[in-house]
Amino acid sequence: MDRQYLLEELERIVGIDGVRHRPVDLMVYEYDGSVDGAVDTAAPTAVVLPRSTDQVAAIVRLAKRAGLPVVARGAGTGLSGGAVAQNGGIIVSLTRMDRVLEVNTLDRTALVEPGVINLELSDGVKGQGLFFAPDPSSQKACTIGGNVAENSGGPHCLKYGVTTNHILALELVLPDGGVIWTQVARDGYGGLDLTAAVVGSEGMFGIVTKALVRLTPIPAATTVMLAAFGSLESASHAVTSIIAAGNLPASLEMMDNLTIQAVEPAYHAGYPLDAAAVLLIETDGHPTEVAESVEEIDALCRTAGATSMRRADTARERDLLWKGRKMALAAMGRLAPNYYLHDTVVPRSRLPETLDTVETIARHHKLKIANVFHAGDGNLHPLMLFDRRTPGDVERVLEASHDLIHACVEFGGTLSGEHGIGTEKRDYMTLIFSEDDLRAMAGLKQAFDPEQRFNPNKVIPTGYMCGEVKQLHIQAMQQQHGIVPV
Repeated sequence: MDRQYLLEELERIVGIDGVRHRPVDLMVYEYDGSVDGAVDTAAPTAVVLPRSTDQVAAIVRLAKRAGLPVVARGAGTGLSGGAVAQNGGIIVSLTRMDRVLEVNTLDRTALVEPGVINLELSDGVKGQGLFFAPDPSSQKACTIGGNVAENSGGPHCLKYGVTTNHILALELVLPDGGVIWTQVARDGYGGLDLTAAVVGSEGMFGIVTKALVRLTPIPAATTVMLAAFGSLESASHAVTSIIAAGNLPASLEMMDNLTIQAVEPAYHAGYPLDAAAVLLIETDGHPTEVAESVEEIDALCRTAGATSMRRADTARERDLLWKGRKMALAAMGRLAPNYYLHDTVVPRSRLPETLDTVETIARHHKLKIANVFHAGDGNLHPLMLFDRRTPGDVERVLEASHDLIHACVEFGGTLSGEHGIGTEKRDYMTLIFSEDDLRAMAGLKQAFDPEQRFNPNKVIPTGYMCGEVKQLHIQAMQQQHGIVPV
């Protein structure tokens, strides 16, 4: 299809102001939030900003006629390359589909479009005593559609779960331009759970145009505790002790001294500058339950070696402590011009040795690595600090990243807790999954998208799609039966 004709057809669908095609306009869509080198940049043919499901479906049908790839994009805050158009084609930016269509306080649900900002949804239903529980650190900017694509988490996923636990149904535009609802939201619904399959699929199966989300009642009481420790090891032991005792905080976050040195002078959150690590522990629920949990956690932290304990009971005190945690990434600019935020997971019981390994990797590669992460579920977020203007710095960061991923897998962990796979970790999938696992994933992708046009070359390593899958299967059968190809 002629490019000019394509652009004219796109403008016919969404209007002239809804199509971006000049090179200077496309530049901002070549990236997401990941570090250069970890994810290759790429320019799309065009970016389209629809306002309705019908417009999205029409765009997809046009792309099918033109044989072009389609990549859905939210706010672009992703960190694994999921919204980068590696094969060119059309980026469907959903930021203009930003309406909360309905709030049902009886069923505690909201029907929203994909461009709704995460935090704005919670702010909008606060007056009804409700909130949307998934709270990524980027919640002031990231969208519900992006949260669905990456199955985002956040500090409170320890108690409340990640995005998939809060999505009841989805309206989805399929690669052929058809529109479906993935599930009728009701208790005890039978059949295959396509909603769960779509959440976390990184836009490879379809484009979400509406989401029915679960809302959660705001707890009656909330307390945030700040526990300081003289070593990362003692802080790690406190984490495992709290969970092992059967106490499930709403969140359980850890920050090391390097992070504290960046955050405290900038935001004055009250983190002790001489602590090797601090734990930020939030408990919520019925006032009596919270009081009992706080006492138990206090005792467990002191037994593990806490050097000081502080409680924040007022909203202002809690907000200040959380501001330090939520703004930790922004504060890293005090320490280095650039950082690479990593995302791996290890069992809680392996935290002490994992953090020792992170320190060893930092020394080996001559890098500063700050640790600020979701300790309660073992979701690490090492911040590798560097200066991209210094020759060799990006390469050292990527080498350190490689070592870190392999170490976490060896400790019994996995590749990502909430940032997704995208292209950043696509080629590491073989460390976790068998050939049969990857063939099954490829088969599911094939069922939704037989022409492989929706967000191609993401998540599944090269060699497992379409004819590649068949060839691998033939090779496996030959090997099994001792057949040597001529």
